[in-house]
Amino acid sequence: MVSPTQPNNSAAIYAALNGGASSATAATTSNSSTSALQDQFMTLLVTQLKNQDPLNPMDNAQMTSQMAQINTVSGINQLNATLQALSASMTPNQTVQAASMIGHGVLVPGNGVDLANGSAMGGFSLSGPSDSTKVSIYDSSGALVDTMNLGAQPAGVSDWQWNGMDGNGNPVPAGSYTFKVEASLAGGAVAANTLQYGVVNSVTQGATGLTLGVGSLQNVALTQVQQIL
Repeated sequence: MVSPTQPNNSAAIYAALNGGASSATAATTSNSSTSALQDQFMTLLVTQLKNQDPLNPMDNAQMTSQMAQINTVSGINQLNATLQALSASMTPNQTVQAASMIGHGVLVPGNGVDLANGSAMGGFSLSGPSDSTKVSIYDSSGALVDTMNLGAQPAGVSDWQWNGMDGNGNPVPAGSYTFKVEASLAGGAVAANTLQYGVVNSVTQGATGLTLGVGSLQNVALTQVQQIL
């Protein structure tokens, strides 16, 4: 009977492929290229075949399973590389498209409203339709300035305009105000998110993606734009 001269490496192969090896081995594997990983696998497999017990050779199914695993790892690495290249190629197009928004008004999450020349606007997003919708506007001290009853509104994004008058019909000074929205349907509350209006004045490509300058707001993610007006 011939005994193997080296220990069976099957467990090490499975550990390397499935992330069960030591942290040092995992770090080395993660930093290796797909080619290097394949070379490692073939070296281990050939060593295992050379030192197997002739009376108890490796099962064909086991070898096939190991080959399938290395092919899977290789395929995943190639897919990741393809997706990274695709993402990189899309970035310039996204920047150009976002730049076309400069000078356009948008609605983004926020509860501020700027009054100028007797006019201001804002928006909100409702989780469902309402039969009663109220917008309350407050000054910088938190005092209620005006209330607008907008009646029934559909689910989704809607905008509103304010004429700069208080509840008694008197004009109020230009400046920054805040607002909140309350909505209900058949007496039950409907979730409402406030949306702030602003004009896009800049587009920035950063580590976290494209961000916009919207009025007095900076670093507004492009994905936060709810409506372009």
